[in-house]
Amino acid sequence: MNIFKKGVLFNNTKFIRRITAINNDKETPSMTVFDRKAKVLQKQRSALAEDSSVYEYLKDEVGYRLSDRLFDIKRQFNLVVDLGCGYGHVSKHISIDNVKELIMCDVCEEILDKAQNPEPDVKVSKIIVDDERLPFEDNSIDLLISCLSLHWVNNLPSTFHQIKKCLKNDGVFLGAMFAGDTLFELRSSLHLAGVERDGGVAPRISPFVRLQDVGSLMQSAGFSMLTLDTDEIVIRYPSMFELIWDLKGMGENNAVLQRPLRLNKDTMFAAASLYDKLYGAKEDSDLKGIPATFQIMYMIGWKPDPSQPKPLARGSGQISIKDIGQLDKIVKQLGKFET
Repeated sequence: MNIFKKGVLFNNTKFIRRITAINNDKETPSMTVFDRKAKVLQKQRSALAEDSSVYEYLKDEVGYRLSDRLFDIKRQFNLVVDLGCGYGHVSKHISIDNVKELIMCDVCEEILDKAQNPEPDVKVSKIIVDDERLPFEDNSIDLLISCLSLHWVNNLPSTFHQIKKCLKNDGVFLGAMFAGDTLFELRSSLHLAGVERDGGVAPRISPFVRLQDVGSLMQSAGFSMLTLDTDEIVIRYPSMFELIWDLKGMGENNAVLQRPLRLNKDTMFAAASLYDKLYGAKEDSDLKGIPATFQIMYMIGWKPDPSQPKPLARGSGQISIKDIGQLDKIVKQLGKFET
């Protein structure tokens, strides 16, 4: 079954099918924030490093937590797309009990080369796909997963709209992305150091979306039964320099279009000192080093289908919110529950 749009071009390279999608959508991003070409180069450099696996601890943890949400959906999906799969952070947890066929997609071929496959019973293919231009036919996919890749998309509303179009009715979108408070310690330290040493603030940390904004965008795209929640992962490093080194190893360098080309040595050491002074461990604490906060947003959205449960009509409730505190009275009115 061909699930790709007409006009898509194929170029076989190893086991990877390189895809160039013809964009017939006249809508263009209202603002270009990220340099997508620079981001691909950053990912390539991190993937070619011999110790690239050392830096995948954060994405592996988020992939594990996202796959746990997949297992909560008691259904076997025929065709699943892992968009921005990375090194297989979610895919390596997938089994035949949940997925029959998996398409692993990433914008970087070197990362796909190293991506871990799920168990052998799952049929797997790997293709290079741009997150901003999905090549899949409408109503062709049962489940689309995205783990920590959408925060580099310029036109997030368009990507959500494309994801919803390529899903079948009652199909699921399951995603995770960095949210607003991610790396707030590093951001504030660099800003203060920039004002002190450079006389101004430069965009050294990429902007992140807020939970309420993503909810509105997914509703506008047409998703139903939305579930959004956030989680914080705090990792401690010896100093700011180890944090920056690990971000580079993850391929999460700054890719803002108007980013400065270099960070002055004086500004860098000032930022490290401020980071340790503002957020570092206190003398009477058992903790060591400096904390780095990663706020993760998890998203579940369904493509509407008549078979999905509908909310009850207004006024059909039989219990008033005012009576919630009187649980004994409510239980007596309802009687014993059958088990």
